[in-house]
Amino acid sequence: MELESSETPRRGWLRRGVGTLREAIAGTQEDYTSGPLGRAVLLLAVPMVLEMVMEALFAVVDVFFVARLGGAAVATVGLTEAVITLIYAVAVGLAMSTTAMVARRIGEKRKDAAASTAVQAIAVGVGVAAVVAIPGVIYAGRILELMGASPEMVRTGSPFTAIMLGGNGVILLLFLNNAIFRGAGDATIAMRSLWLANGINIVLDPLLIFGWGPFPELGLTGAAVATNIGRGTGVLYQLYHLVQPGRIQITRKHLNLVPATMLRLLRISLGGIGQHLIATASWIVLVRIVSQFGTAAVAGYTIAVRIVIFALLPSWGMSNAAATLVGQNLGAGKPERAERSVWLTGAFNMAFLGLVAILFIAIPAPIISLFTADPELQAIGARCLRTISYGYIFYAWEMVIVQAFNGAGDTTTPTMINFLAFWLCQIPLAYSLAHFAGLRETGVFLAVAISSSLAAFIGLALFRRGKWKLRQV
Repeated sequence: MELESSETPRRGWLRRGVGTLREAIAGTQEDYTSGPLGRAVLLLAVPMVLEMVMEALFAVVDVFFVARLGGAAVATVGLTEAVITLIYAVAVGLAMSTTAMVARRIGEKRKDAAASTAVQAIAVGVGVAAVVAIPGVIYAGRILELMGASPEMVRTGSPFTAIMLGGNGVILLLFLNNAIFRGAGDATIAMRSLWLANGINIVLDPLLIFGWGPFPELGLTGAAVATNIGRGTGVLYQLYHLVQPGRIQITRKHLNLVPATMLRLLRISLGGIGQHLIATASWIVLVRIVSQFGTAAVAGYTIAVRIVIFALLPSWGMSNAAATLVGQNLGAGKPERAERSVWLTGAFNMAFLGLVAILFIAIPAPIISLFTADPELQAIGARCLRTISYGYIFYAWEMVIVQAFNGAGDTTTPTMINFLAFWLCQIPLAYSLAHFAGLRETGVFLAVAISSSLAAFIGLALFRRGKWKLRQV
């Protein structure tokens, strides 16, 4: 009888946990401003993590197939993506302001205002995409040259770069539409859209790269075509659900452009764009420093960073839950509940990335060998993966704290954190360790771990001051 009584609570806890997971994946109309906070975190975090798992899988699978084309192809992808990260910076910055404003309106129970905000965000995204696409297509080759690509890489890689930059609109809209769903608390739709987009890309990648079956053999260009088709399909899926009844619904009455709301979105997003431009500009400089040590260094670095992203994107998904909870609870006038959600999400994130760090530090070489048989690339990639992983626990807190500020509409504080950690620390440190200390590309890897850990400590100190609770959006 004692055994039965002791196991009954365990079975009940397990049953509730499984039920919560099912709800999270299937979708729920939960009110995230009330009820058990742990349940709210799980309902939001699970689909957000799964969403980012697919995005991370896409990044790894993409480089897996491209690596079969040789180190030059991988290096071309790395150099192109270093530039595309600038577009990501704009997309993520706009997404931050969109999530913050939609979440605040949902917390205030103003669904029409939330839907109108969503329309303004989409309009801004379309405008930005048009501005980027034209020069991106025309000057693709020149962009590769400026990034340090060899003449051969420019000749073979320019179509890939042109298609990726020309199709930047699907990147922007994928980010913005999912930001709308996250702000509204409908993380399940956001998850499904990325699963659809990246699932199509994963299937099309080998078909178009290698010309399997009736498909043409497009080589590296095929990877760009597959990516844009996949992401474009995901955007269509999102737009379909935005006009259907749900947590947020866009109808004909919401289609008017509201300049005041657009300006507010842009104003808040400037901090978000700034923080990511700082981080991504630093990333471009790091790639440029690594490129000074040869194509093998860039290729090994690119493979390792793809694997790093594989681990960090799910963690970023978990951090997005903090942004939604902070925004909605501040809108509902519950700042203390907003703060508790951040500490709880941070603890979950730290546990997850701590386990990943142990794996990457213990066996980096076998993981890298899954993507390349080149001994030189394996050695560089393994060294990069292990070195960057030393800071994973700190990255966990840095991501959650940054998203908490962004969810509150305070995008200025993370911008200052990034400026201090990445421009004043990471870039000078990377160059000094690589050249003056003679560590070559390993110096860059060390600089990444050190600067990201510094950002976490600065963020935690500022978060505890609590000024973010007073932010109005």
